Amino acid sequence: MAEDQGAPQTDGQAGDVNGNAPQVGILAQYVKDLSFENPSAPAVFQWQGQPQMDVQVNIGAQAVGNDVHEVQLKIDVAANTEQGTAFRAELLYAGLFALRNVPAEQIQPFLLAEGPRLLFPFARQIIADVVTNGGFPPLLLDPIDFGALYMQRAAQAQAEATGGQAGEVTGQA
Repeated sequence: MAEDQGAPQTDGQAGDVNGNAPQVGILAQYVKDLSFENPSAPAVFQWQGQPQMDVQVNIGAQAVGNDVHEVQLKIDVAANTEQGTAFRAELLYAGLFALRNVPAEQIQPFLLAEGPRLLFPFARQIIADVVTNGGFPPLLLDPIDFGALYMQRAAQAQAEATGGQAGEVTGQA
């Protein structure tokens, strides 16, 4: 009986023994910058009412080596009341991702949608911990659909590039 029956595929699909299949790995995750401010302490702990939360999330990505990219997830949180600022937390959390044999058109979607999705639970926990350590109840950020955000921004960029006609379908093959 021949042992080469069902020979492996070599066209870049799963099971490729020549190493041509797309490969993605997380090499490291780390805090690049973390800041917590409690400017109104100790008076803030006597204030009544819930603060108004302002949460801003930004994503950045850059190549840092051959097939290695850094994805940065920046989360800024400000809690304000009529009496003033209750607290402010800023986190810049990053991850190093190795991308090998990933088609060029799929690198940016991975770095700006999937990479942040993988990093977010860890960043969310860091924010909750630092807010709790600052003397406040834990702040559990709502989950974010980074894929939908990426698609929205891509559609917006396409609309800007085509003069605001994002809804039109072109006949390109």
